[in-house]
Formats: sequence, C-alpha cells, structure tokens
Amino acid sequence: MTQHTPPEQELWDRWLRDGDRQAAGSLVEHYMYLVSYHVERIAVHLPKNVQKEELKSLGMVGLYDAIRKFEIERELKFDTYASFRVRGAIIDGLRKEDWLPRSIREKAKQIERVSAELEQRYHRRPTSQEIADQSGMSSQEVETYTKDILFAHVLSIEEIPNDDSDQSNEGIGYVIPDESADMPEDQVQEKEMKIQLAEAIKQLNRNEQLVLSLFYHEELTLTEIGKVMGLTTSRISQIHKKCIFKLKHILQKSYDAVLK
Repeated sequence: MTQHTPPEQELWDRWLRDGDRQAAGSLVEHYMYLVSYHVERIAVHLPKNVQKEELKSLGMVGLYDAIRKFEIERELKFDTYASFRVRGAIIDGLRKEDWLPRSIREKAKQIERVSAELEQRYHRRPTSQEIADQSGMSSQEVETYTKDILFAHVLSIEEIPNDDSDQSNEGIGYVIPDESADMPEDQVQEKEMKIQLAEAIKQLNRNEQLVLSLFYHEELTLTEIGKVMGLTTSRISQIHKKCIFKLKHILQKSYDAVLK
C-alpha cells in the first residue's frame, strides 16, 4: 500500500530544501491556529483598547520567524517551538508599545492606596465592592484595573536581556528551558511560589477554583468554560477577573508578612 506524505511535510521539504517562499506562506496559513490560540489566551488579560488584530499581527511575525529559524534536525515539535516564538512576539510587542494607558495606571495606584487604607481600618483584606465604594468606581472597574496592572507586572518580568549576545533579541517568552540544568535556588523559589499560590487558591470558592482550573490547567477558552459550567462567557469573564483580584491581594498579604 502506498504511503502518502502529509501535506505539511511536503511544504516543509519545499521550504527547507528549496527555500520556496510560497511553501513558507502556506506553512504560515497551516499553523495560524497557533497565533489564534495565543491571541485569545493573552487578550483576556488586556484592556479593551488593545485590538485582537494588533495581537494577531504580532503573533504572525513570531510564527514566520519560527518557520524561518526552525531546525528540523533538532527533533523538536514545531508546534512547541512556534508557540514560544508566537507568544514571545506578542508579549514583546505589547511591552514596547506600552499598551497600558496612563489613566489605567493612575486608577490602579488609587485602588492600591484605598485598599491599603481599608485594610488598616478593617484589619482584613477589603472586598472589591468596599474599594469601589471608597474610590467612586464600580466593583467591576476595580477588578478590571487590578487585572490589567497585574498582567503589566508579568510583562515587566519578561524583560529582554540587555547584552550583545545572540539572545539579546529574545525574551523569556522565546526561551525553551533546559530541564537538565541544575539550579537549586530556582527550584526552591518555584516550589515556595507554587505552595503559596495553591494555598491562595484554596481560599477561593468552588466556581472560582473551577474557572482557574479549566482556564489555566485544561486551557479552555472562556466561551468553552461557559458551556461546561452552563454560564455565559461574560459571567465567566467576571469570575476570572474576581479570581485574579482575590489572588493578588492574598499573595500580596503573604509577601508583606514575610518582609516584616
């Protein structure tokens, strides 16, 4: 029986062997689902002023770069390699464009200030509604601004190395970790962070825990989670924002206790 070569393998052969640009374009189209996936995953954390088309353009740059640099002899799945490149390109683009408006940063600072005042007054972590009442915002605005600034902190962590090496144009999103490297201090720190996060998640209610599990562990979209839980996408989005708000304050309180 004749064995047929998969269509994408033929495209890879034409691109790698002959440098066929038409084949490269077809590969981009074939793997566009990776761009769509990461755009949806990242967009849920961003303010409405950031258009998905902007993220898609950044992701396509990362995808084409992955196709151009992929070394098939390394026996690494292209999907895995490309995912790092696509996500990294989107993250780098967002950081360079400073997508978080000054108005949101100012609101976030106001929320932090009010939250600290209320915590001293009540001797407990204030709710988003209490912060909203004190700051003149709605509870949804408080949760949204908190989520936005939290994701901005994630972007700032993923800074590009400032050196002249070959990796100077590659952020954390691009790097494939060397699992054979032995870094005890990193392992201890990561373990402690996981323990703290696990303890924080236990303080969430059942629905909130389920949304986090389905979104971050099962990697479902908000719409898919809504179908599983019998809720609207809008409601799932609200629950997700509330989760992030609660976790941020729980973890911040834990860190403050360590510093004292």
